[in-house]
Amino acid sequence: MSESKDSKPLTGKGVVVTRPAHQARELSRMIEEAGGNAILFPAIEIRDVEDLAPFARLIERLDEFDLAVFISPNAVERAMRLIRSRRDLPPALRIAAIGGGSVKALERQGVTDVIAPQGRHDSEALLERGEIATAGRVIIFRGEGGREHLGETLSARGARVEYAECYRRARPALDSASLLRDWSGGGVHAVTVTSSEGLRNFAEMIGTSGREQLAFTPVFVPHPRIAEAAGGLGIRTVIVTGPADAGMLDGLQAYFSARPRMPGKA
Repeated sequence: MSESKDSKPLTGKGVVVTRPAHQARELSRMIEEAGGNAILFPAIEIRDVEDLAPFARLIERLDEFDLAVFISPNAVERAMRLIRSRRDLPPALRIAAIGGGSVKALERQGVTDVIAPQGRHDSEALLERGEIATAGRVIIFRGEGGREHLGETLSARGARVEYAECYRRARPALDSASLLRDWSGGGVHAVTVTSSEGLRNFAEMIGTSGREQLAFTPVFVPHPRIAEAAGGLGIRTVIVTGPADAGMLDGLQAYFSARPRMPGKA
């Protein structure tokens, strides 16, 4: 017996996945299992930093820190690989992470008892956790040029903060012609974006004609900060979903299970 459309609410829907290629597999699989067509178009590429010497010097000093914060799964994967090639984590070092993806990435590395926010997955939510209030020396593992709010707030509270930058983000050199043809032919019904930088890159990569279509295509994002950036680009319909891939899928399914909506109505 075939499954009904109701059991696969994304049937016939083309959903653009803009996550980095190595992180897009799970969301793409979930979209396909819900009946949709996952269209992979990575808007961010994760690369090694050009000079790892500053990072290596910080790793040698890990015993000086009270708390290590991992900003993203990319920070976990890149940093832990480099740390483990040189040493073990200090037993007394407390570990914190911004979101569920980073917590899972740490668990895969054998790191448990991670301090992480519940519900919201951002720096503001982590700062509400009382466990980090007493940290005197903090090391933040992140990509080059990351957001400063967490470090600045901890510094204002009296902590001594240092950044360990272990990767850099770049805009991929992708040809958007095929995507734009699909879009013009009615094959694109939604776009998923997981960072403001990824959104900016995507808008640049698809050019003027693509941005005209993007303005009238529902864009799904996991955080109000990204939604604000989308609004600034003139996108009419922006839906803020729950966190992680599961939250994104739930948002897509809820939207396409509902009655058709007018542009601008999230």
